[in-house]
Amino acid sequence: MSSQTDVKEKVEATENGEEADGETETDHDPHYDPIISLPEVQVSTNEEDEIELIKLRAKLYRYDTSTDPPEWKERGTGDVKLLQHQTKNTVRVVMRRDKTLKICANHFVTPYMELKPNCGSDKAWVWSTLADFVDDVAQSEMLAIRFANAENAKKWKDMFEEAKHIVATKCSLYTDSPPDSSLDESQDEKADSSDEKELGEELQNLKLNENAQKDDAPAEEAPKK
Repeated sequence: MSSQTDVKEKVEATENGEEADGETETDHDPHYDPIISLPEVQVSTNEEDEIELIKLRAKLYRYDTSTDPPEWKERGTGDVKLLQHQTKNTVRVVMRRDKTLKICANHFVTPYMELKPNCGSDKAWVWSTLADFVDDVAQSEMLAIRFANAENAKKWKDMFEEAKHIVATKCSLYTDSPPDSSLDESQDEKADSSDEKELGEELQNLKLNENAQKDDAPAEEAPKK
């Protein structure tokens, strides 16, 4: 009788040991140090010194005059923002595409810019800029933006007008040399062109800084299958 009891106890002990070993193997989580240690890199967006006045989702188009006949072409869909610089009081339009975050609009607002309805639509606006800095150089563009509804389009229009007022009354580019009341429309356009050229140079410096920071960031190693 005692021998049968001993055998039973040995069998139970064996089974318990196998179960324990199984649990140990399942719970084992080995740690491997990375072959290459990549330091965390802070990438600047060049928006740190700016205040976000408004951000809305929209779709942007540009008027391509290189085709025959000229036509509207989509530039991207994403969040469009008006950003006011905290010390210079400049305001710029910045829009980045979804997912890639690539810039599809980047230009300063001037007091002379006019938002006009696009084909009578209450959800879209058209305007022109002399220095839209999206690629390597500032280019003159006619842009159109379409919002999801008329309410968002009105919000953008109202804030755009407020941005023009901020620039006209607080930005030193305009307050230091107030325009002569005798200037006609052609002279206003020349002043606008000169101001946008100066602002475009500032945008170019921002773009170069952003690209330099991206080049300095180490590429991530592709995960092994």
